[in-house]
Amino acid sequence: MSDVVDLSYSKSEIMIAASARQLGAVRNCFVGVGLPNIVCNLAQRTVSPHLQLVYESGVFGARPERLPLSIGDPTLVTGATAVTSMFELFAYYLQAGLIDVAFLGAAQIDRFGNINTTVIGEYAKPKVRLPGSGGACEIAINARQVMVIMRQGTRSFVDRIDFRTSPGHSGDPAHDAGRGWWGSGPTSVVTDLGTYAFDGTTGEMTLVTLHPGVTLDVVRENMGWEPRVADDLAETPAPSTEELRLIREELDPLGVYTK
Repeated sequence: MSDVVDLSYSKSEIMIAASARQLGAVRNCFVGVGLPNIVCNLAQRTVSPHLQLVYESGVFGARPERLPLSIGDPTLVTGATAVTSMFELFAYYLQAGLIDVAFLGAAQIDRFGNINTTVIGEYAKPKVRLPGSGGACEIAINARQVMVIMRQGTRSFVDRIDFRTSPGHSGDPAHDAGRGWWGSGPTSVVTDLGTYAFDGTTGEMTLVTLHPGVTLDVVRENMGWEPRVADDLAETPAPSTEELRLIREELDPLGVYTK
């Protein structure tokens, strides 16, 4: 992969590139809809050519020639290791602890990585009704690691989510260790402002890099709590020309995900 940097990238493109790089040492990844879809397909073309993509429609080891339009896109089948029923995929792969990483999106997230994709507002009379869980709750508790990609703002990074669709950390590591799940909880979050990890003691989200041109004040203005900041806070590497070429020419030439 080229190290040459193109400075004319969008906020979505740096999110996608930064997220894809985190999959370099991953063997198999459960792919969520939306931005996680293009992230995982970019990783397969760059840092992780042997990455096995898993889609909840029942496809394991997908190697799509083009970016899938949905989890039911026929392009997922070509070259796949296995095509099963959804029940078999969840029961024999996910719930058996065979998924290394899941990449999910979210409408709301709190400081401990709890995710809401169900409603905004009160559940009985919501302001907005979202797609819901689908398989996200099962994925979040059974994948050994969970990575999240989402745009950051005060409406999405909230002190208290309106509905807990997918559980994250509780703030009590002893409690979390006793839940009996394969998953360790969220391990990273990538936004259009920076990247986050989770503190191993408190389970709290911690800012580890800022995207070029973003300040800590901007991060604070776009979240509902005072962020924990890593002592060695760094700058996120910008997308390379090859990453941008793949995103713009091969994966998303119409700019569905990046504009």
